[in-house]
Amino acid sequence: MHSVTEIIQSIRKNHPPTHTLSLQFEDLPLAVHCNSLELYTFLAEYLHTFRAPFSSRTTTSITVHEGDPGLPELPWTVKPPEPGKAKIKEEFADLPDGRLIRKRQTGVVFALADQEHLAVGPVTDNPNQIINFINNRFIQHKLCRSCLLGHAAGISHNGRGMALAGFSGMGKSTLALHLMSSGCTFVSNDRIMVEADTQRLTMYGVAKHPRINPGTALHNPDLAGLIPEEKREALAKRGDLWELEDKYDAPIETFFGPDRFVLGAPMDILILLNWAHDDQPTHFQKVDLHERTDLLPAFQKAPGLFFWPSGNGDCRIIRPSQSNYLGYLSKCHVYEISGGVDFAAATEFCLDILNNAPLRSSREYACPQPAPASL
Repeated sequence: MHSVTEIIQSIRKNHPPTHTLSLQFEDLPLAVHCNSLELYTFLAEYLHTFRAPFSSRTTTSITVHEGDPGLPELPWTVKPPEPGKAKIKEEFADLPDGRLIRKRQTGVVFALADQEHLAVGPVTDNPNQIINFINNRFIQHKLCRSCLLGHAAGISHNGRGMALAGFSGMGKSTLALHLMSSGCTFVSNDRIMVEADTQRLTMYGVAKHPRINPGTALHNPDLAGLIPEEKREALAKRGDLWELEDKYDAPIETFFGPDRFVLGAPMDILILLNWAHDDQPTHFQKVDLHERTDLLPAFQKAPGLFFWPSGNGDCRIIRPSQSNYLGYLSKCHVYEISGGVDFAAATEFCLDILNNAPLRSSREYACPQPAPASL
C-alpha cells in the first residue's frame, strides 16, 4: 500500500515548483509554490488583495504542480452528488496517512497528509479549482479553531457585519452585491466560518470573488462592464434570466474600488432568504431559530472532502450539530425574508437594520457550551 506522503514526495521531485506566492488570510500566512508561470501569474493577480511579504513564520505551505500525477492503482470511492444534483464531481482515496481527491471532469488531483497540501494535474487550465483549494486551507484552519462553517455570503458596514444565507437559488450573492453598491464592504461570497466568544460572533470569509449569473450583472449598474454590450442586449430580451447558468467572475476591486474586500468582520445579523418567484408582497420578520429550525439547513454546511485536519492534536473542532449552530446563532439578530422576490426592498431593509438595529445583549439568549467532537 502506498502512502499519501510518498505520493506527495514523488510528485514534488518529478515536478519541482519554481514560483512562490506569499499570502496573508487574517491570522494565517500561506505560501503557494507552483511550477507554472501562467498559473502563478493568474493567482498573483486574482489574490493580489491578500498578498504579503514572505515570512519565515508561514504556517501553511501549498505546492501546485502542472504535470502527470503518475498515481499508482488506488481504491477510489465516488463522492455522491449534493442533494438535488445529479453530476458526480469527485472521487477520493483515504490511505492511513492522508487523503487523495480527484476531480472526475478535469483530472486534477489533490493530496492532503497531516500538514501537507498538494495539487497536481492540468492545474493551469483549471485555476478556479486551485483557488478553491487554497481557500479550503483557510477554512480548515478556522474550523480547527472552534469555528462553525456557514453557507452564506458576508458583508460589513459601519462596524457591523451581516451574513446572507438562503436555500438554493435564493440570490444571496445578488443581494450582497446590491449592498456593495450601497457602500458595504465584501467579506465572502458563499462560505463563512463563524467564531463565538462571550459577547459576539465574528465571521471569516474566503478570498474568492463572486461568480454571478447574467441577471445579477444586468440589474446592478456597478456591474455594467462585466458583460459585453452586444450580449447584454440579447440577455435583456430574455425572460428566464433567473434560471440561466452562465457564470461571470466579478472582481470586487474592479467594480467597487479598492479596500472593499476583507476576510474578517463582526457577525451581528443573519438574513435568511426564503422567498418565492411569485407576486406576493415581500415579508421581513425577526425569527428565533429555536422555534424555526426549518430555516437552519439554509445556513448549515458540512466541511466536505477537503477537510483533513493534522494529527498533531492542535485541532479544536466543534461538532456541526443543530444544537451547536443554534447556540452560536443565538448571539446575533436573525431575520427571514419571505414572500415575493424584491432585491430593492431587501437591500433597503438590510441597510436599515445595519444602521439602526441595537446590538443584542449576550444575556438575552443562553448560548450552550458547544461540544467538541471529531468529524
